[in-house]
Amino acid sequence: MEAQISHKDKDTIEAGIREKYEKVADSPEGLFRYPTGRAGLEALDYDPGLIEKLPEPVTASYCGVGNPFSLGLVNNGEAVLDIGCGAGVDTIIAGMMAGPTGKSVGVDIVSEMLQRANANLELTDLRNVAFLKASGEKLPFEEKSFDVVISNGVINLIPDKTATLKEALRVLKPGGRLMIADQILTGQVQQDLKERVISWSQ
Repeated sequence: MEAQISHKDKDTIEAGIREKYEKVADSPEGLFRYPTGRAGLEALDYDPGLIEKLPEPVTASYCGVGNPFSLGLVNNGEAVLDIGCGAGVDTIIAGMMAGPTGKSVGVDIVSEMLQRANANLELTDLRNVAFLKASGEKLPFEEKSFDVVISNGVINLIPDKTATLKEALRVLKPGGRLMIADQILTGQVQQDLKERVISWSQ
């Protein structure tokens, strides 16, 4: 399917993603078919101790589909990359886990989400977290830069998933961990490519 997607299709997909997530940057409430905010964090079994340490506006902006940390914890001193960080909740949590000797970096393509992520970060006392505008298909990092790469509900939205996974593996250190929480399609793929492109981010 990826080979059928043209540059024009990709532009249409990215425009749809930006349109939706400009709204999510204000508040995710009511924009998804699953719990968001603090209720989402609790339903997905995030560490209650870490949830309690997050300021309320930070928890309110959570809209992940799963808990990447259910696949493993981030150790003190590790470097973490969050692909498609959105409002930065997972990136911030990873920074809390990594501690002052570690770091956590989030990347996203939607400027409004990055603004929200930076506003959330300012509500904490963390100094080891940063956010950058970048696509998962082309990461602006040297190879073997991170101990852990996480992603939550984003790779399903990226047109070139193969490129994204190759990039994630490129920036991982030997023995690094890839921890992805995402959605997958069950059943038949819609045959009309134009309709798939239009409904990509819905």
